[in-house]
Amino acid sequence: MNMHINMKHRQKGFSLIEALVAFLILSVGMLGIASLQTMSLKSGHTAALRTVAVMKVDEILESMRSNPTALLDYAAGTADMGTDNGCSQTTVAAANCTPTQMALDELFRWKSSLIEALPNNAGTTATVVITPAAPPATMNLVVVSVNWNERDQETGNAANMNYSVAVQM
Repeated sequence: MNMHINMKHRQKGFSLIEALVAFLILSVGMLGIASLQTMSLKSGHTAALRTVAVMKVDEILESMRSNPTALLDYAAGTADMGTDNGCSQTTVAAANCTPTQMALDELFRWKSSLIEALPNNAGTTATVVITPAAPPATMNLVVVSVNWNERDQETGNAANMNYSVAVQM
């Protein structure tokens, strides 16, 4: 019985080595969590930019659907920035615009918002390509592409990103 009491007095708490080992394990785990958090933030940023590209392409496609008589003007207008005709600023101005002026005005506003929304403004481009329908088909093939540069998550260098949609109109 006397030996049992002596062993209890010896084992009162953690030794310094046990505490250091526990701290080392905890530190390695926390570093792992921190690196996962960094990777998650980078992936979230890339996902947000891709979402912006998808929304912007949908935006111009809806404009094209609402102005089908000027469909070829949308394709011709992507060579430059389009033209700010003021067509979409007021209802009165829109009523006085031709379908071509409306198309060029919508392209101007779309490209301006696209350049603001995506990174590396100089590397942000957009194209609209229209392939006319071959008889007996009646719908044109419309391809809208958006390109931008962003930082590659692994190398840190610029990576070219692209989002394209092909629809029949």
